[in-house]
Amino acid sequence: MRNREITALRQGFRPRYLSSLRVFASVHDRRKGFLVAGGAVFPCALGRSGIGTVKHEGDGRTPRFDLPLRRVFYRADRLSRPRTLLPLRRIGPRDAWCDDQNDRRYNRLIDRPPGEAEERLQRDDHLYDVIVELGWNDRPVIRGRGSAIFWHLARPGFTPTAGCVAVEGHVLAKLLPRLARHCRIVVR
Repeated sequence: MRNREITALRQGFRPRYLSSLRVFASVHDRRKGFLVAGGAVFPCALGRSGIGTVKHEGDGRTPRFDLPLRRVFYRADRLSRPRTLLPLRRIGPRDAWCDDQNDRRYNRLIDRPPGEAEERLQRDDHLYDVIVELGWNDRPVIRGRGSAIFWHLARPGFTPTAGCVAVEGHVLAKLLPRLARHCRIVVR
C-alpha cells in the first residue's frame, strides 16, 4: 500500500475499489463490445470469433466466464510503473507464454530466448505494453482448453483479438489504480 492509502485507512476512510468489471458483446459486431467499470462504459475489442462458452486453443473466442485478474505485466522501457494493487511484473526480452498443448508448461509464463515460436510478451507493437493476466484454464490447466487470455491494449479501430479483451491505453491507466486486489472480469 502507498502512504496515502495507509493514512486514509488510519483515518477511517476506505478507498472504493472496483471488485468486478463486466464485458459484453455489441449487438452490431460480436467481435467488439463494451467494458463496464462502475458507472463507466468503455468500448473494447473481443476475440475474432466473439464470446463463446466452449473454448479451445486457437479458436479466437473470448470465454464467457467469470475471470479473476491474476497479475499485471508492463514494459518498463515504454511506460512508468503502473499504479495497482494487483501483483506487478516487468516484461523482459525472454518472457513468453506457452501455447503449445504438448508442452508440460502449457498456459504458463516461460523463459525463452528471443525468436523462438511462443507468444512473446515483449512485442514490437504496443498491444502488450501493459497486460492484465486473466485467470483462464490455469487452476488446473487442461491442455487444449485455451491459453493466455489477457486484458491488453487495443489496436486502432478495435480490430479483433485472438480471444482477449482489449481497450485503449487511457482506459487501462484509469482503471488499474481502482481495481481491488481480487477483482474479476465477468464476460457475458
